Amino acid sequence: MRPGKLKASLLATCFNEDQFPDPGYPEIAFAGRSNVGKSTFINGIIQTRLAHVSSTPGKTRSINFFRVYHARDFILVDLPGFGFAQRGKVERKTWAKLIESYISKRGSLSLLVHLVDFRHGMLENDIQLQDWVRRYDVPVQVVYTKIDKISKGNRPSLTAQYAEKPFSSISEPLLVSMEKGLGVGEFNAFLESYLKALPESIWKAASMIDRL
Repeated sequence: MRPGKLKASLLATCFNEDQFPDPGYPEIAFAGRSNVGKSTFINGIIQTRLAHVSSTPGKTRSINFFRVYHARDFILVDLPGFGFAQRGKVERKTWAKLIESYISKRGSLSLLVHLVDFRHGMLENDIQLQDWVRRYDVPVQVVYTKIDKISKGNRPSLTAQYAEKPFSSISEPLLVSMEKGLGVGEFNAFLESYLKALPESIWKAASMIDRL
């Protein structure tokens, strides 16, 4: 899986769970606090400006499903950013409910990529997301973003500091800066390996649904 080789198209934009598309191919969902760089991250993976990058944190209010054309297709799911203080309390609760509804009920969810700003580590909303993940037994991989904002020499100590508090991640957190191209290859290799390791039954079921 090399940068620039993946193609994708928008499958659905959903503001409530009734609008979720029928499950089929395995879904890789991306979640993180507002302003964590999620849209930039997604666009960097698929090398296409599908996810809208806004100067206003917390702009995304829907769950967006993208079909990614790969050796074995999968669905990339862009979850709303959470925790932006300038949004109203009711609106923030609505987003949280939508995210939890997806995580708790989506049987085709194969992996949740938890994006965390490397400068701040996990804040209150990140911990809440981690609690949801553990409650519903969803595999999660932590990825630290914006690592270019921290000097290379300070990254190991900061990573060790964050590791002192427990969190869910199927492997050690990956360190990435999409803007600078740091760690992109490592993330792509991880995702490629994860997809290959999924049970063959998942791919067979997806293929059958696709023929209907």
